[in-house]
Amino acid sequence: MNTYILAIESSCDDTSAAVFCNDVILSNVVANQKVHEAYGGVVPELASRAHQQNIVPVVHKAIHDAGITIDDIRAVAFTRGPGLMGSLLVGTSFAKAFALARNLPLIDVNHLQAHVMAHFIKEDADHFRVPAFPFICLLVSGGNSQIVMVHSHDHMEVIGQTIDDAAGEAFDKCAKVMGLPYPGGPLIDKLAAVGNADAFKFSKPRIDGFDYSFSGLKTSFLYFLRDHLKENPNFIEDNKADLCASLQKSIIDILMEKLVLASRQTGVRTIALAGGVSANSGLRNAIQSAASREKWEVFIPKFAYTTDNAAMIAVSAYFKYLKGDFCGQDAAPFARTEF
Repeated sequence: MNTYILAIESSCDDTSAAVFCNDVILSNVVANQKVHEAYGGVVPELASRAHQQNIVPVVHKAIHDAGITIDDIRAVAFTRGPGLMGSLLVGTSFAKAFALARNLPLIDVNHLQAHVMAHFIKEDADHFRVPAFPFICLLVSGGNSQIVMVHSHDHMEVIGQTIDDAAGEAFDKCAKVMGLPYPGGPLIDKLAAVGNADAFKFSKPRIDGFDYSFSGLKTSFLYFLRDHLKENPNFIEDNKADLCASLQKSIIDILMEKLVLASRQTGVRTIALAGGVSANSGLRNAIQSAASREKWEVFIPKFAYTTDNAAMIAVSAYFKYLKGDFCGQDAAPFARTEF
């Protein structure tokens, strides 16, 4: 008998729903929110309101695209956290109501663990390659930068993380300083492709162990622009591509230095990449380049599964479903948490 799981993701500004059949993804629908572009970042209150508008049509389309009816669904999964509380409440409340009305079990999923689990999303049962345990996952997004030791589907250990800002936040805030629209990360990546990555040098903090820091890099970038704009008011416009390329190289160098260190010290050479920043072409190229030097076996998810999406929630829920790991109607969302 087929087991269909409906999954809902609403941790930030993307409303997403997906349907899993056993261990294969059938649909993955994402509704983006353009309203935040005018503000240069996600506005929590606007995000939660948009989720309320989007969640019903997104779930309806996910079920339709999967070719099933609501009567086929055997469990409902949702992102419990971390994320924006208002956004999480929308997805959590909908999932609870759906499950209660249909008398279905609920499965709560940790958003960060789900990013790692994106590597187990199966689209084609005949051609499927997954990382073997244990493996190291570099999880990089707008809100998180972590090195995760993955022992199994349900046992993950953070061995390194940012002590201040995340890599994605550094991309977006530096982009804003240059006058680029939100989100700035993808635009920096695009401009960096035609720029000189060695044109400028920025501060790279020295942090012990496998931890990261990006606040110093942001400050260095800000002061660098301030000083050069005094001499040339058109400095940013005249050097935008080189600035983007140099900034991107600095961020990637910081990420890669600690990833290589973690691999060498643990002896783990199976490396995975996850999170929204894993869509960055410079980072993907750096991972592949390091793979040949370090003898790594590398796993990089499809672009569709790098940003926030319900497919990663569904695959996480599938493994919890197999264990009977359900939650009650009293499960409350949380804004912040460790693994």
